[in-house]
Amino acid sequence: MKTTYRTLNFSLFWLFTITASADPVSVISLVNKALATHPELRYYEAQIDVAQGGKTKAGEIKNPELMTGVGNWRVRDLATNKLTNGPTWAVQLTQTFEWPGRLSLRKAIAQKDIELALLGLDQFRAALAARVRTISWKMLAAQEKTRATEEVAKRFKSLSEVLLQRDPAGAAPRLEARIIQANALNLGAEATLARNELESARFELNQLLGEKAEHPLELRMENITLNPPPELEALLAEARRKNFDLRARILDVEQQGYAVQLAQNERWPSITVVPFIQKQTNNTRETQVGIGLSIPLPLWNRNKGAIEASKAREVQAEVMLTAQMRQLERDVAAQSSHYRHHVEELAKWPGDTLESFRKAAAEADEHYRLGALPLSTYTELQRQYVGSVAAVLASQLAAVDARLQLEQLTGTKLAQ
Repeated sequence: MKTTYRTLNFSLFWLFTITASADPVSVISLVNKALATHPELRYYEAQIDVAQGGKTKAGEIKNPELMTGVGNWRVRDLATNKLTNGPTWAVQLTQTFEWPGRLSLRKAIAQKDIELALLGLDQFRAALAARVRTISWKMLAAQEKTRATEEVAKRFKSLSEVLLQRDPAGAAPRLEARIIQANALNLGAEATLARNELESARFELNQLLGEKAEHPLELRMENITLNPPPELEALLAEARRKNFDLRARILDVEQQGYAVQLAQNERWPSITVVPFIQKQTNNTRETQVGIGLSIPLPLWNRNKGAIEASKAREVQAEVMLTAQMRQLERDVAAQSSHYRHHVEELAKWPGDTLESFRKAAAEADEHYRLGALPLSTYTELQRQYVGSVAAVLASQLAAVDARLQLEQLTGTKLAQ
């Protein structure tokens, strides 16, 4: 059976830190402020600079070494036993050249570090934006819950004060007054808890925005549309292409592949070229100019241990990639299911559900004061009003949280 969904529009407040004279602003401005001021962004930006410096270092050629020496050249003629002396000096330049392809492999490995650093920055920015939105919704829910709970608590408190002032005669009126008073106390405690949730969300949001914890927040009414998610296969396809963690695993596998090639390349030795000149003067003047070549012979050390270790790390990276893929598919399926179920639940409720409960609670208060409504009905309506607000807000929060999780997993903004 095909399920029909309808678009759900919920009028909600969004939050932003402003001065007392500033106007409320939109959620996009709130997110932009967090992305511009959050201090941890500097860490990820600096990590990119570190990776770029590593690539520069990987492409550097070893500096040549210059060696000079002076001394005395002494020659003895064995036939005549004659000695000749004179000064001598020598200059030698040593330059080591890597085996062909080695520098390019090191630069390729370093390039993957740069790509990982850039990916880490993008991932943090996406997570930060999602966190700001989530905390905003939590603060909104706490605000709405506080407003509804305080409204009903004040209603009970006002009514209990009126009834107690009348000094009701008889057990029934007196006990009814105590029931109303008890409800006022309980709802006051619930309102306090809701206010604490509101303040906690405000403090956290202020820190994300780079403000002091006690900085005031102003709210602006905006609409949010909760549509059903796309089909699971479409979400999985997007996740395989754009998921941050999966892309990091793919880069890791590629980097380990280059590391294996580098270890195999390092079986072959570096070549050292040594041009030199030596000159001495005594009875004769002698000059020696030449070039030397130094090549270690790979007889006993063929870098076998490093090659085996690199291949093992490559296998580990491939296994982790497979595990990450499975985890990603499971998470996408779970969050898609959660989001769809919450949207289905919200679709069952009329758009004016909360407003109708609010009006019913106010009407019940009016009729109870006139004596046209029993205490049980009055109390139940007030309680159900508070409970319905909590239920709707909980469902909205759960739907938004699942939606944001799904967007994080797929790396895609879902259509609204």
